[in-house]
Amino acid sequence: MAILLGVTALLTAWASWIGSLHGGIQAINFTKSNNTSSQATSAYNLGLQMFLSDIMTWNTMMDYSFEMAMAESDGNQDKVDLINEKLKTYMEQNASDILMEGIKWMKDNDEDSPFKMPQITEKYFTDAEEKSEEARDLLKEGQNDNARGDAYNLVSVLYSLVLFLLGIVGIFKRLPNRIGVLSIALVILIGALIYMLTIPLPTGFNIWNYIGLR
Repeated sequence: MAILLGVTALLTAWASWIGSLHGGIQAINFTKSNNTSSQATSAYNLGLQMFLSDIMTWNTMMDYSFEMAMAESDGNQDKVDLINEKLKTYMEQNASDILMEGIKWMKDNDEDSPFKMPQITEKYFTDAEEKSEEARDLLKEGQNDNARGDAYNLVSVLYSLVLFLLGIVGIFKRLPNRIGVLSIALVILIGALIYMLTIPLPTGFNIWNYIGLR
């Protein structure tokens, strides 16, 4: 009986400890998820600003192209060269890499706008989408840790019930009653142990780290 009490007490302490570790990791993952979501929002805003800036840049480049075409029609080559130089400088200073990629695609495919390039809009929000995906993964992992922590808490309750049953076995004078209570306690203990073994340990858990051997 004393051995059963000792083993159950140890299992109870183990389940409570692992449950608390899951709770700590859950809090960390939720915090990381919130921070990453904020980063995703910032990345989205930055992508939107870049997208709008490129639209204005492209419109200005079209204005330069129109002026250059007018100068060509007037036969003013000096003005054409001047506008062309301004256009190149403006494009180098203001166009993003995405817009430059779109312009190259436009020329290669004989199109009239870089924004017709497939999935060009999505390119502005690639970082934001990656951060959002990371935040969703962290949130999901935090929810998993929460569920696992709750499961370990349930196991702790079952072990506590076993301790209670083992504690009251001695008050029964009749042997059948003692055997009955002890049998119930053993069934609950074995069932709780089996259930506990199916619950994953915290990510990266290593017992040796806690006893100073690693």
